[in-house]
Amino acid sequence: MTPRAATHQSSRATARVGPLVATHEPKQLLDVDALLDDRSRGIIVCCGSGGVGKTTTSAALALRAAERGRKVVVLTIDPARRLAQSMGIEALDNTPRPVPGVKGKGGGSLDAMMLDMKRTFDEVVQSQASPEKAEQILKNPFYIAVSSSFAGTQEYMAMEKLGQLDKDAQHTGRWDLIVVDTPPSRSALDFLDAPERLSSFLDGKFMKLLLAPARGPARLMTAGFGMVTNAITKIIGAQVLQDMKAFVAAFDTLFGGFRQRALRTFELLQDRRTAFVVVAAPEPDALREAAYFVERLRAEQMPLAGLVVNRVSSKPSGDLTAHAAMTGVEQLRTSGEDHGLAAGLLRLHADRLTVVEREKRLTRRFGTSHPDVPTAVLPALSTDVHDLDGLRRIGDLLGAQVDHRPARRRADQAG
Repeated sequence: MTPRAATHQSSRATARVGPLVATHEPKQLLDVDALLDDRSRGIIVCCGSGGVGKTTTSAALALRAAERGRKVVVLTIDPARRLAQSMGIEALDNTPRPVPGVKGKGGGSLDAMMLDMKRTFDEVVQSQASPEKAEQILKNPFYIAVSSSFAGTQEYMAMEKLGQLDKDAQHTGRWDLIVVDTPPSRSALDFLDAPERLSSFLDGKFMKLLLAPARGPARLMTAGFGMVTNAITKIIGAQVLQDMKAFVAAFDTLFGGFRQRALRTFELLQDRRTAFVVVAAPEPDALREAAYFVERLRAEQMPLAGLVVNRVSSKPSGDLTAHAAMTGVEQLRTSGEDHGLAAGLLRLHADRLTVVEREKRLTRRFGTSHPDVPTAVLPALSTDVHDLDGLRRIGDLLGAQVDHRPARRRADQAG
């Protein structure tokens, strides 16, 4: 099934209505259940800028897929560990663990894990180097710093872990769907760019010069390189430079491997088995990041399933307009009587309508710029999601974007 087959034009599908479904109807509706039921899809990547609900969306998608019969593992990189709490697991680590309470049908199951980027980096080193060389690398202070806090390490290791899970799934059949919650970052594009930056650093010319500045043609550069290292020593200290040199010397056999692994992962993300779900909030910055991400995915030929606009304000009931509400506030103010409570409620109503209209305008603007991107709109809930029932509620709202009932049944129920 192609991404287009997993979506429905709004003219061919009926959107659900009700108090929990926002009214920002997109031109194309994201058919989440068709995406989850498509057995040709083995990977779903939830991406977007930080703070838009990627963790909750990825968990809800994973749970819904499991309860529809898929064997799912969800990989989260969320530092607040909300996913573990919502799934009833005391702690998540680098090992997939079964989630209790999943009502899977037809053999469906759900495992969850949280990325431990240093442990994953250690596993890469141990798989590529001899035991003696691996021990030397793992104890090196410079390696410890790079593997724990270097910019891009988390994103690189998230993709490394995805590759490991996919390989395990292909060989053992333990899972048939991997859902990935991408690392929180200021820019959604960091998810694609940071692994390349880290591999470029590890495979870079400067690192290789540290390894062998006086070998081959590089002997001609020895004097100049010595001046450079002397300058660096004054800036960062002799011990740090020695740690770097020892790290690079021990890493010699691994140079080139990181770039190759990054390339393989990039190819996995381009594979038709993968689907990207971009998550955004109805705010200018978040939707701008979503637009950039959509365009980047297309430029990199990565399969886009659609957009989820999360935490959308629902229109308050009644026909009172914002203008009429504020007119009422002014009349109460000039009446000379104390109507503070009524005036406050009218202001809240007007403010809510203003927010709804602003969010609707922003969502429509995205739809106008990207009319072929299937979209799901989720309302803001009154409480945080903290258990499986909350995740099921999110999943139900995602699944309710498209009405799969036969047309005659819809007409009978409408009548």
